[in-house]
Amino acid sequence: MKRTVTHLADGRELIYYDERDDASRDAVDQRELPPPPAASEMRHDPILDEWVAIAAHRQSRIYHPPSDQCPLCPSTPDWQSEIPAGEYDVVVFENRFPSFSHRVGPEQGDILPGLVPTRPGAGRCEVVCFTSDHNASFASLSTARVRTVMEAWADRTADLSTRDDIEQIFCFENRGTEIGVTLSHPHGQIYAYPFVTPRTRQMLASARKYQGEHPGGNLFADVLAAEQADGSRVVARNAHWTAFVPAVARWPFEVHLYPHRQVADIPALGVAERDAFAPIYLEVLRRLDGLFGLQMPYISAWHQAPVRVDRDLAYLHLQLFSTRRTATKLKHLAGSESGMGVFVNDVRPEQAAEMLRGVQL
Repeated sequence: MKRTVTHLADGRELIYYDERDDASRDAVDQRELPPPPAASEMRHDPILDEWVAIAAHRQSRIYHPPSDQCPLCPSTPDWQSEIPAGEYDVVVFENRFPSFSHRVGPEQGDILPGLVPTRPGAGRCEVVCFTSDHNASFASLSTARVRTVMEAWADRTADLSTRDDIEQIFCFENRGTEIGVTLSHPHGQIYAYPFVTPRTRQMLASARKYQGEHPGGNLFADVLAAEQADGSRVVARNAHWTAFVPAVARWPFEVHLYPHRQVADIPALGVAERDAFAPIYLEVLRRLDGLFGLQMPYISAWHQAPVRVDRDLAYLHLQLFSTRRTATKLKHLAGSESGMGVFVNDVRPEQAAEMLRGVQL
């Protein structure tokens, strides 16, 4: 794989990940762009002990452009996009409308002094384009291309983890207008947070408690082993990964993919584990699309260890879930889920796994 770093017209970084060593990446961004926005503002919620980012500049981000004006397609003589090249394999670049950024502006005064402190929203937000084909999807990628995407995830996680202002790296993909996607080109994102996220803090607190009650044990590893032994919710498995519907699935169709070896993050995966990921992940995605004969909307979220704390407790895994519960119905977060955080699932996890296994590929 060839890695080439360049910059866009406004100074944002762009990185090509090419599958050919002879790829030429000398195209220059010819657009006239305003300077990137300053970092957002973060406010700490003292009641929930969570940081909230206020990023008003994101109101002007691109929203459902026509296909001939897609900012993630390769540039042409008639249309200059975010990618100057006329073709590409995988590209990562700084988001033009970031929720977090290293471009920190002047300090703001605290909101409700003594109760709601503020901080600049330092960090980094990046866009990951999986292919130059506007009409493709992750499920339609080749195993070789998925391997390239994984190398990009690993490279960006490793690089971002060296920065003093970053505490956690989150690689994810949102697909489908039902999820809220505003650009249909196949892409994902990477958020580099200046704090450890609430979901990760909760998971690690549970893992710490479990380890205290089961000396030498790891909560994630034991859950994986139990799901493998039970088998009723396992959707797919190979020598290095197991995909299963968790017994406590919150979403109608939710699948977790675990490597068989405990590692903290994507860079820690070995060559064989990286090679084995693409076939099982593509199988799961194609099973999801085959459930109702349509492209399933989904969120695919990598859970990685924080950069500096509790790395021994964490266990890298991928959470994939869809908001679709039937061919014609979506699951909406209603009162219990949105107001109290208590999920009510309409589909038994065992039934969901059986349905996924039954899809003819």
